[in-house]
Amino acid sequence: MSTKDFIEKDYYKVLGVPKDATEAEIKKAYRKLARENHPDANKGNAKAEERFKEISEANDILGDPKKRKEYDEARALFGNGGFRPGPGGAGGSFNFDLGDLFGGGTQGGGSGGFGGGIGDVFGGLFNRGSSGTTRVQPRRGQDIDTEVSLSFTEAIEGATVPLRMSSQAPCKACSGTGDANGNPRVCPTCVGTGQVARGSGGGFSLTDPCPDCKGRGLIAENPCEVCKGSGRAKSSRTMQVRIPAGVSDGQRIRLRGKGAPGERGGPAGDLYVTVHVDAHPVFGRKGDNLTVTVPVTFAEAALGGEVRVPTLGGPPVTLKLPPGTPNGRTMRARGKGAVRKDGTRGDLLVTVEVSVPADLTGKARDALEAYREATAGEDPRAELFQAAKGA
Repeated sequence: MSTKDFIEKDYYKVLGVPKDATEAEIKKAYRKLARENHPDANKGNAKAEERFKEISEANDILGDPKKRKEYDEARALFGNGGFRPGPGGAGGSFNFDLGDLFGGGTQGGGSGGFGGGIGDVFGGLFNRGSSGTTRVQPRRGQDIDTEVSLSFTEAIEGATVPLRMSSQAPCKACSGTGDANGNPRVCPTCVGTGQVARGSGGGFSLTDPCPDCKGRGLIAENPCEVCKGSGRAKSSRTMQVRIPAGVSDGQRIRLRGKGAPGERGGPAGDLYVTVHVDAHPVFGRKGDNLTVTVPVTFAEAALGGEVRVPTLGGPPVTLKLPPGTPNGRTMRARGKGAVRKDGTRGDLLVTVEVSVPADLTGKARDALEAYREATAGEDPRAELFQAAKGA
């Protein structure tokens, strides 16, 4: 697309949206028009295919906030192809050849009063500066995946752990340029973008990493011996990472900007940490709640009583057992569980397990024998057999 076409085309009109349309309105209009004019839905219709390309072109400009701003500024400056003079000039507008403005220079050696140069207006859209040279784009650093093992208590309370990581970083020998002399040239194939376009049919265009510069946008004339011209070298570092409280086994945590450093001023990648949590000999976990099984005597379960229950990292709590508490009943100690995202805590779920003694003393045996005689007429399995017959 030429610069002249860029200025003269009204992309707002193409999408049928006002100039103050929001990003959501632009996206909605584009999707609607793209479905209506997609080549797959209009086979053999050259007009629809051309319309689809025009719609895609408009969305590429207006759907990108930076490109849209530059487009609006350019059209305001040039008035849809007609130059509007300043207050000292004649009224109205007159047409001119845009090729003269964006060509080799301005007659008379000046810039025509356009400040830093017309090319600056379109720098972001065409990746070109006012001097006409290609800008090599910054490159984001790689994401890094690592793993960490925590104790059960560390996972509940949070912990700061050291992580030793290996990743690709700018080569120190060549300062990340890939060239031994520190002076690489811009790749002529991708013109410094690091990507090349390929058609996929149906009016779509996809991009691939440039095969000549391997996506860097630069080519080293004298490759660095350390990084072999890649500009990247293996680097190891140890980082203190804070694992938030309440993480669970297998959870993957994303730490923004803690990955490999970027190139040419690009942002660092992200660090992804997969957490493995060791089992605890006493406590378990169900979501934000901790679990514990507490043994009680038959007398405590039958007659009721108070039972002390351990908590994770804190003092014990006392729970009151009501008379006739059955085996397997679960009670709740509020606020004694895992830490939630909002800083509050879940609960401790206490399951009662009636402990049956393996050995009985003489008095204990006599007492149980007396109890058996006193309850000889009761059959706890009567309802079980009735239910079995009914089924």
